[in-house]
Amino acid sequence: MATVKPFRAFRPAKGMAQRIASLPYDVFSREEARAYVEQHPDSFLAIDRPETQFPEDQDMYAPKVYRKARRLLDEKIADGSFVQDTKPCYYLYEQGMEGRLQTGIVGCAAVDDYLNHVIKKHENTVAAKELDRIHHVDVCDAQTGPIFLAYRNQEAIDAVTERVRGTEPVYDFVSGGNVTNRVWVIDGEEDIRTISDAFANVGSIYIADGHHRCASAVKVSLLRRKQHPEAGPDAQFNYFLSVLFPEEELEILPYNRVVTDVGGLDRSEILQGLKRNFTLEPYPAGWAQPEAKGRIGLYLGGRWYMMTAKNSIKSLDPVKGLDVSILQDTVLEPMFGIRNPRTDPRIRFIGGIRGLQELEKEADKTQGAAFAMYPTQLSELFAVADAGRLMPPKSTWFEPKLLSGLFIHRLG
Repeated sequence: MATVKPFRAFRPAKGMAQRIASLPYDVFSREEARAYVEQHPDSFLAIDRPETQFPEDQDMYAPKVYRKARRLLDEKIADGSFVQDTKPCYYLYEQGMEGRLQTGIVGCAAVDDYLNHVIKKHENTVAAKELDRIHHVDVCDAQTGPIFLAYRNQEAIDAVTERVRGTEPVYDFVSGGNVTNRVWVIDGEEDIRTISDAFANVGSIYIADGHHRCASAVKVSLLRRKQHPEAGPDAQFNYFLSVLFPEEELEILPYNRVVTDVGGLDRSEILQGLKRNFTLEPYPAGWAQPEAKGRIGLYLGGRWYMMTAKNSIKSLDPVKGLDVSILQDTVLEPMFGIRNPRTDPRIRFIGGIRGLQELEKEADKTQGAAFAMYPTQLSELFAVADAGRLMPPKSTWFEPKLLSGLFIHRLG
């Protein structure tokens, strides 16, 4: 069963949340991060991406860069930009985008639950990306970006959430992309006990987004255990900052693909090859946005088509049955020779938030082919994780993104 604990968060002082909160560190390129911090000097991104405080040619992974992040964080705490709650609390974090709300419990999940597979992953991580966050968390002695977790609905938690949302939030602001953000502090003993007990009855929790942040937090914890063998199981480094959402509140957006090099095949050859495993329907006008599993939009040579998978290539296997797997196994590898989509430079992944017009633009640049996916469903993510399997790269895209800097979990 899962352990999710309340904690004493450092969080923005009154009136500072909108100025401090920022999108996660990994959605920015190096150039974008520098430009954003220059325009928003109070943004938490300066701490999450401390290389922005150095000349452009600075090695962003040098030890002094991480030490700068620690100094910036300590200075923000010292000058009152952040305050710390006097007792362990849970927090309620609500985000709204395009008429849809997602509301999660902010707490600290147990590292042991990750090690024992109560907290389940669905994708691999890259060692270099892990190492960056390991250094950042370890030097800052803090987790600054929450892990996005999902769980099957619990009525007791739903009841607390519904009641708390009817009270005055401590933060209420709009961030980029017209996303509303509201936060409440849950400090009542009865509510804290209800939430803790409810999570204790949850058999599985799933990483929706933030695999690298999670893996890094776990490795820092294991390092601290070796350094401090006297510390007990309640030591803060045995837990990691998380926002946990009930499955019914979450929506996965499609993660689309663009093949920039079709290997010299012309349109008729590609279409003929696709007909072996798909039926093709031309779209004379508009974008071919798939509206059901097993259907994939194709943009090729200035025209849109709808591809529908034939029964012969469908599968009940939780991984092979994913639309992204069907595309990889029957199109990207056999037709275009893309064996490893994680590393092959001929394929680009474009989040569904950017729209199908972005697919047209990118495909037209190289006379390539674009594929508009039906989004992977949360039930499919759960099934893959429950089976102890991994999804192909770039199978899910979650929006809105959790903001960093609203909650900080110190490890000491």
